[in-house]
Amino acid sequence: MTRTGNDDHTGRRRRQSRIGRPVATLIGLTLAGGLLLTGCGAGDSNGSSADGSNKSSGRGFPQPAPNGTSGTSQGEQRDTPTGDANREVAPSPDYLSTFALDVDTASYGYARRALADGRLPDASTVRPEEFVNSFRQDYRRPDGNGFSVTVDGARTQEKGWSLVRVGLATRAATDSAERPPAALTFVIDISGSMGEPGRLDLAQDALGVMTDRLRDDDSVALVTFSDEAETVLPMTRLGHHRDRVHDVIRGLEPTESTNLGAGVRTGYATAVKGLREGATNRVVLISDALANTGETDADAILENISTARREHGITLFGVGVGSEYGDALMERLADKGDGHTTYVSTPEDARKVFCDQLPQNIDLTARDAKAQVAFDPQTVQQFRLIGYDDRQVADDDFRNDRVDGGEVGPGHTVTALYAVRTKPGASGHLATAGVRWLDPDSRAPHEESGQLETGSLDEDLWNSSTRLQVDAVAAYFADDLRTGEDSGSPLPGALPLGELADRAHRVASAAEDKAVDDLADAVERASRLMG
Repeated sequence: MTRTGNDDHTGRRRRQSRIGRPVATLIGLTLAGGLLLTGCGAGDSNGSSADGSNKSSGRGFPQPAPNGTSGTSQGEQRDTPTGDANREVAPSPDYLSTFALDVDTASYGYARRALADGRLPDASTVRPEEFVNSFRQDYRRPDGNGFSVTVDGARTQEKGWSLVRVGLATRAATDSAERPPAALTFVIDISGSMGEPGRLDLAQDALGVMTDRLRDDDSVALVTFSDEAETVLPMTRLGHHRDRVHDVIRGLEPTESTNLGAGVRTGYATAVKGLREGATNRVVLISDALANTGETDADAILENISTARREHGITLFGVGVGSEYGDALMERLADKGDGHTTYVSTPEDARKVFCDQLPQNIDLTARDAKAQVAFDPQTVQQFRLIGYDDRQVADDDFRNDRVDGGEVGPGHTVTALYAVRTKPGASGHLATAGVRWLDPDSRAPHEESGQLETGSLDEDLWNSSTRLQVDAVAAYFADDLRTGEDSGSPLPGALPLGELADRAHRVASAAEDKAVDDLADAVERASRLMG
């Protein structure tokens, strides 16, 4: 069953997250459908756990869907008309929540840029999961490929409501010498708009540093596009050719209009021509995504390169730049192009992405990863997933491996926050969270799960772990930015933005983390702008 919430795909100005509510016949339907029958592992003393895959002890984890036949022929999520984004959501007939994993962070980066420029970000560009996933976590990491699962939470200040956090982590990024070689095709926007400071110049600086840090057995190709696209450097092993790569990068100059479709098409053709077996083959798109020439529709652009994506497994990494930024186009390209996006606005941002985080941005540890959370009807009265509006998957498609999920690399964490209302006096099992993914090489499926008990929600949110408080600040901040004064249903426990700014500064002090300091500054700027 697909639950889409109230997404308005033409300009989600006032999006409301989905709330799940019980119905009278739920338990009978659940038993008949086999949705909440078996679990994977038992909770530890904290009420959370992560254990081996494909186990069947405990309760709360759904059975496989029958042969995965409910996806489309391309295995992509079906679109459902959603109507007015301001109306109340329809009651949910079950206790399952299923979504594709997402490690994008562009929404938060672009919001920070807008606030630094003295303006509020457009609500349609605010995606709460990307705010939350922009911050470091302390989840336990698995030893090999795949995920660990951590489930925890705390009480909010609204009676009966808690924040539940599902945390997924991949193995730590390996040393550069230990990863597979990379074959990277950089598709670089050199349109006129890229001449603004902080766009092409920023990309050139970061690419130059990255070229020096890549290994001799890595390969690089460079494609540029303005009104047309051109391969200015075919796939080249770095080895003794670094000077050649530097010369090409330094020679890039902004010219005319933005034919992004031609750039992506030529980039993938160059990547296929230079395909390396046993290497990580990836297209890296660097653009402000303000397409104004040629094909400008994301689905049409992706259809042109569908063979390269599906047959050769070439993934897309989108890097957004610029004070004006085509967020919707870049997000859809990455989501449907088996990749992810980020946004950079400073040289420090760019060097972090292309240098410090290079392994996690080019390597893969999991393909088509999906999460499913099964809430216990004996203890849960309502739930609300915060964000992931565009990443929802039909519940029956959790184990349908033809249905698109998310691609995740080493060193990544993925966090999903739920507002959960427990039944009065409820005690015992609350939820089981599972993640399913395909091995990036063999495409063999794997699963892990973790469980949560009601007793783990006894602590007050603002006295809980520092990292959970950071996530809460990020989620409340995003919710406020995208709903503003028109919010018909703010998140339970939400604070006025001025109070949230004060809370953010206290959390930043406890975290001793520059990124959290930046978050607190952004909340304070938004508070001033909103008056």
